[in-house]
Amino acid sequence: MVEFTGERLVPGQVDQDLLNEHLSRYAFAARLARHKRVLDIACGMGYGSFELSKHAAKVVGLDVSDEAVVAASERYQASNLQFLTAPAQHIPLDDQSFDLIVAFEVIEHLSDWDALLAEARRLLAPGGQFIVSTPNKEYYAETRREVGPNPFHVHEFEYGEFHAELSRFFPSVTMFLQNHVQAIAFHPTPGGAGLVAEVESGSIPAEPQTSHFFLAVCALAPQTGSPVYLYLPSSSNVLREREQHIAKLEAELAQKDSWMAELQQDHSRLHAAHEEQRAESLKTTNWALDLEKDLNEARQRVVQLQDEMETEQRAAREVVAAYEAKITELHDEFKAHIEARRDLDEQIEAKAAELAKCVELLDAAEASVTERTLWAQGLQQRVELLEKLVAAAQSSRWVRLGRRIGIGPDLQNS
Repeated sequence: MVEFTGERLVPGQVDQDLLNEHLSRYAFAARLARHKRVLDIACGMGYGSFELSKHAAKVVGLDVSDEAVVAASERYQASNLQFLTAPAQHIPLDDQSFDLIVAFEVIEHLSDWDALLAEARRLLAPGGQFIVSTPNKEYYAETRREVGPNPFHVHEFEYGEFHAELSRFFPSVTMFLQNHVQAIAFHPTPGGAGLVAEVESGSIPAEPQTSHFFLAVCALAPQTGSPVYLYLPSSSNVLREREQHIAKLEAELAQKDSWMAELQQDHSRLHAAHEEQRAESLKTTNWALDLEKDLNEARQRVVQLQDEMETEQRAAREVVAAYEAKITELHDEFKAHIEARRDLDEQIEAKAAELAKCVELLDAAEASVTERTLWAQGLQQRVELLEKLVAAAQSSRWVRLGRRIGIGPDLQNS
């Protein structure tokens, strides 16, 4: 269900006077809608489009809200009535396709309101009429001075500005003033003859500056006739309705008085609770003061500890610096030792190579000595053999005999 937010009227959710304001404009337009093609721009919940369809040949109700269009289509149905979702500034319909166009209480909601007027002129057929209404800026500001501007209104018009802007788009502009007026009605009973309305206006004419709403009938060609139009709401006795409304207000006032008495009782209870809370608050304040004192002492201790820690950190940094210097010194010494060790290793490797060469030479000499020893041993054996042979020969009598006779070798002196 669509709820009334103040942006668009929802029948059944507003007071009767506000509803009559809107219904009266459609009743005004219905006199010009007979057997015509009618476009209702910003139709809202569709109640006005439905009223126009009772007189027109065809009615298209258009609104930017999908929710409103769906609700209107479900609630108001007629063979010559349809609803369409589209913005007032961009209407997807053919040029010159309507004889009457109405746009009630929408122009003040648009920042580009001149686009609405351009669209109305485009869609209006030759000889057609465009009816547009808007609240009087001066009157509206006065009535809303306590609650503030309407949040849904973007641009409100004064009389002269409204007429001038309409005249930019339409050569013929007939202005009407819409007001709530007090009247006394004389009409036949329901069983009597048909009602013929005769309207006699007072001696003081209405003024644009003090009027509630402006309503203009615009056309592309001159128009004839602009009679006073009086819309009589369905109520048969306005005074009785107002008395009932006053009684309702008095009942609401009595209810508010009852609520006020309850509020006063609640105020007394709240006052007692406030005193109790005040005492508790005083106790809490004292506790907070003590706590703040302890906190200040703790802060001072923290500052002291921070100073001590800073001193210790400074000493620690000095120790670390000394250790780092010592480490650097040891590192340099270690590096020197490593280099000396590397030189020693190189010398050892050279000595080892030299020793290996000596070993090779010693092995070769030892092999040579072994060989010569074996040769000497063989030679010794031969010498010993020869000595044995010589000894044997010397001991031979034949050899001694040969020596005596001067033949054979002299083995004694050989």
